[in-house]
Amino acid sequence: MQQFLRISRAIDRLNTWIGQLTYGLVLIMVIVGVWNVIATNLGRFFGQSLTSNAFLEIQWYLFAIIFLLGAPYTLLQNGHVRVDIFYKDWSRKRKAWVNFLGALLLLLPFSLLGIYFSYGTVINSWKILEMSPDPSGLPRYPIKSMIIVCFILLILQGISEAIKNWAIIQERDRITRE
Repeated sequence: MQQFLRISRAIDRLNTWIGQLTYGLVLIMVIVGVWNVIATNLGRFFGQSLTSNAFLEIQWYLFAIIFLLGAPYTLLQNGHVRVDIFYKDWSRKRKAWVNFLGALLLLLPFSLLGIYFSYGTVINSWKILEMSPDPSGLPRYPIKSMIIVCFILLILQGISEAIKNWAIIQERDRITRE
């Protein structure tokens, strides 16, 4: 079990690092968004375009990256919405069972299906080096790749959560709290 818990901690460190990186991307996205608003209004005032579709797409892409990379981090932080009608009153071990089974029976299959159904689209996008159809648009293939990255990170975090919950079920969770 110790080896599995070490793997779990490594996965947690990876998703923590990526999650903290997304905090920085939020700031960049806000700055780009503010620039888009200011440049659009100043451009109207001066009768000249001071922004482009590329800036709008950068903002959209940053939002997508934040959402996709933030999902595994949110799972790590136990921040996803949960219906707590019954769950809140359950024992720690019973919650661990629900979380363990949820990871194995729902999260992992869902993530694998996400990879399966998006893989062809992502590969095709790379093959044709897909670009935005908008003037001065950005490449689409890198952002589409983030879909698969998200699901891989969700799978890893799901494995980590399953390990930690299994340790609680086995009453060996003293190590998971270190």
